[in-house]
Amino acid sequence: MSIPIAFYICLTLFLSIFYGIDGYFYHRVSECRYSSKDLQGIEYIDSFYFNQAEHVRFNSTVGKYVGYTEYGVKSADAWNKDYLVQELGALESYCKYNAAIYYGAILDKTVAPHVRLSSVTPPSGRHPAMLMCSAYDFYPKPIRVTWLRDGREVKSDVISTEELANGDWYYQIHSHLEYTPRSGEKISCMVEHISLSEPMMYHCDPSLPEAERNKIAIGASGLVLGAILALAGLIYYKKKSAGVL
Repeated sequence: MSIPIAFYICLTLFLSIFYGIDGYFYHRVSECRYSSKDLQGIEYIDSFYFNQAEHVRFNSTVGKYVGYTEYGVKSADAWNKDYLVQELGALESYCKYNAAIYYGAILDKTVAPHVRLSSVTPPSGRHPAMLMCSAYDFYPKPIRVTWLRDGREVKSDVISTEELANGDWYYQIHSHLEYTPRSGEKISCMVEHISLSEPMMYHCDPSLPEAERNKIAIGASGLVLGAILALAGLIYYKKKSAGVL
């Protein structure tokens, strides 16, 4: 257990070069999972792979090796007798011992999101307009994106994605608001993240290009015109039915 995790990562990358060649390949990945600075809920996981399939795993929370294949089950039974003490000790000697290094170098770092507010084409629905608020390249993962209309939070007609991993330690998230424009109103996207000293507000009117605002206005005008024509048709039908026409 004295071999550093970097060795296993390098070994994994090295072996992956040869996956296209016929043969038998084995690699191992050891990792520490931290959830808080007080190290409550910390986990040590040691996984063993054969031909890209995980066949044995040790999880400190479970407290023993578990096999996932026929060969893995046999290996887990043998390793639980011979190597379990070493694996149980890794939580203290490796994960907790190196926790301060990881928090100082990575886990304590924060990166503020880049936010973009734009108009998008709404799906066929009851509203003619849709806005999208996107936050890019932020770290760590937790973030809150909310919509405000004239300062009041909007909870209906809002669809948001989960935080999506970029694959480079950063995340992105997208939130959509489907709505019917009202004259003189202010629609804002509010983003809250640990990297920000206070919530950031992004207002749709100054940030949207004129062409996109025109699309929203045209859509709203079309909705109003359609309602007027429908009302006129209804009045005409009632009058005709009553024999007035």
